[in-house]
Amino acid sequence: MAALLFLALLSSLSFHLCSCVSASPWQTMTTGSYMRPEDHDRIFLLSPDTTFSCGFHRVGTNAFTFSIWYTAMKTVVWTANPYSAANGYYSPVNLHGSRISLNQDGNLVLADTNGSMVWESKTSSGKHTIVSLLDTGNLVINDSSNKVVWQSFDSPTDTLLPWQKLKKDIRLASGYHHLYFDNDNVLRLLYDGPDITSIYWPSPDYDAQKNGRNRYNSTRVAFLDDKGNFVSSDGFKIVASDSGPGIKRRITIDHDGNFRMYSLDASARKWVVTGQAVIQMCYVHGLCGKNGLCDYSEGLKCRCPPEYVMVDPTDWNKGCKPTFTIGSNQPHDNFTFVKQPHADFYGFDLGSNQSISFEACWDICLNSSSCISFTYKGGDGWCYTKNILYNGQVYPYFPGDNYMKVPKSFNGSASSISKQEGLTCRPSGSEIMLGSANMYGIKKDNIKWIYLYVFGAILGVLELLVIVTGWCLFFRKSNMPKSMEDGYKMITNQFRRFTYRELREATGKFKEEIGRGGAGIVYRGVLEDKKIVAVKKLTNVQQGEEEFWAEVTLIGRINHINLVRMMGFCSEGKNRLLVYEYVENESLDKYLFGERSTESLLDWNQRYKIAVGAARGLAYLHHECLEWIVHCDVKPENILLTRDFGAKIADFGLAKLAKRDSASFNFTHMRGTMGYMAPEWALNTPINAKVDVYSYGVVLLEIVTGARVSSGIMVDGRQVEFPDFIQEAKQILATERITDLVDPRLKGNFDLEQATAIVRIAVACLGGRCERPTMDEILKALMSYDDEDDHPAYSY
Repeated sequence: MAALLFLALLSSLSFHLCSCVSASPWQTMTTGSYMRPEDHDRIFLLSPDTTFSCGFHRVGTNAFTFSIWYTAMKTVVWTANPYSAANGYYSPVNLHGSRISLNQDGNLVLADTNGSMVWESKTSSGKHTIVSLLDTGNLVINDSSNKVVWQSFDSPTDTLLPWQKLKKDIRLASGYHHLYFDNDNVLRLLYDGPDITSIYWPSPDYDAQKNGRNRYNSTRVAFLDDKGNFVSSDGFKIVASDSGPGIKRRITIDHDGNFRMYSLDASARKWVVTGQAVIQMCYVHGLCGKNGLCDYSEGLKCRCPPEYVMVDPTDWNKGCKPTFTIGSNQPHDNFTFVKQPHADFYGFDLGSNQSISFEACWDICLNSSSCISFTYKGGDGWCYTKNILYNGQVYPYFPGDNYMKVPKSFNGSASSISKQEGLTCRPSGSEIMLGSANMYGIKKDNIKWIYLYVFGAILGVLELLVIVTGWCLFFRKSNMPKSMEDGYKMITNQFRRFTYRELREATGKFKEEIGRGGAGIVYRGVLEDKKIVAVKKLTNVQQGEEEFWAEVTLIGRINHINLVRMMGFCSEGKNRLLVYEYVENESLDKYLFGERSTESLLDWNQRYKIAVGAARGLAYLHHECLEWIVHCDVKPENILLTRDFGAKIADFGLAKLAKRDSASFNFTHMRGTMGYMAPEWALNTPINAKVDVYSYGVVLLEIVTGARVSSGIMVDGRQVEFPDFIQEAKQILATERITDLVDPRLKGNFDLEQATAIVRIAVACLGGRCERPTMDEILKALMSYDDEDDHPAYSY
């Protein structure tokens, strides 16, 4: 009888040991204990405040990973199982027979059904080892002296939690995409695919300083704090749009290659994107695969070029393949080219030529069996021939076109832009804040070419040393920065540092004033080479000389046909001056409601051209610039007109010089001009590019009406204040009486469809911040009504 009782007791104890997990969550796991996927319906480890859970997470019918997740949302933030980039998932274990166990040596081991080890902590801390899950979401292993010998925070997968540090030997990974610190101390995004390896963020076209990064800090650490600030030791920062304490957040590199900040909307029980690194998703490498085009003009979708088809209809990452062959034994006359407007495949060019005709570029590619495509940029006549096609992109304002080599049997009547539906590149809820560019690196299977690249790099460095040495010797007595890097930048960008004496003489002791605003006074000047310039004397600029030099140099590198070009600057003592190109026809306000409005009334075509040009310039600042530039003072006075009445936006970047407080643009005081300022300036909320969209909407209405609507307008003989005017504009839109809004001085000579489109866009721009369109979306809408289809190119 005693034996039977003993066996029953032993059986009961054995059952308890194996099923204790099913009874309630564990606070800790001790040596000799284990967990099984069969009990996945129960949480195994629970953080003391219940925010995080740890256990087996189902990824398939019989497939599980050992993971940590947010308890309320079941959002996985860490996984022990090794990740397969090629397959796109974490290697799972089987439902039956697998286990996670803490053995007698203190090693945490994940084993599959057959006993094979899938993952281990590689710790040997002895019998008194304890595994616990902290309130931070950190899974830790402590030895007998309570020392942490391993923690999940040191081996993240695709997510960073608040106060979890991303350090120099740690990286986040999702698919072929990695977030890591490079050996130059800069935080980067890398595409490490089966065919190519390449950095795509921040822009590899520019050095660290141009990207606003500091590579002279060897700390190499980035983290997310509890208020929604993601900061990196190289100077990069993301501030959550809902910044503040008490919100659950995470930084995650998603499978599309972008890393984003997510905030938990507790009331709606969903994660919301409150910040992200790459805004133009077409810049992410590998997104549309080899030969694929990321088509921004079609609402961020992948598509194949003409005569190409998807390799795998379910996976855009595998790209496209041609339905024909190009061989050395095939006559060149068998082929022609199909134009892909505003498209380019960036990287792996066969060669490049400048100042050649389009016909010459055509012939170069046609007569080469290695060339399968070429991109041609007008203006400077740049020709890029290509033999490998990665990173295909289409943008409405790209200054060139791509031409795909196809058989002459290609059906020319078919559209050269395929309408294939595919990957939607931008997640819902994301907001455009910042832009970037990219380039490609070295193929893994072409490592032997490294020696050639190194040799070429050495020659390049020697040439650079010769140039810089000559520069320093020639200008030794000047007040130029002595940094080799800065000197070389000034040579290559044709960007000058003027002396105060030079500019005083050029302006005749600042005699001829041609404009003034909150940032300073503008004078007309003539340089020694007889070039006419505009010189702006800045006020309220507090930076020291070196800081001012760094900020102005960034702005000086911005070059677009619809932006006033900065040619140089002066920084001596308390004097801070900027030198710009001179724009002949002064500012838009003078032609709409100023002294020139009677003698040189703008016709409708000129007004529409100005609206499109201003949209192009702002779209470039918001989405394509070296770094995110918010103008903060868009108004007719800051839209200058060229000789043929093209629009050029002035004073961009001056908000930057006036000292922004952080990347979130929480300015210490409001900036802009009353009547054009978005409501959020007065609400003390974080400022982003949507403030410019609001101001642009006001300008659009003034272009249509020819009156200063920002300070009220006369309608049917009565004074109507701006808020009321917006409501009347909406009613006019609804009743299609657009003629009532259009400048009567045009006497009915306008395009009704274009006028309706402008008013509709303007009303959308004046809505709530979240409802306003982006400048890219505005530009695309305006261009769809542009009868002339005249889209001038710009240079980088």
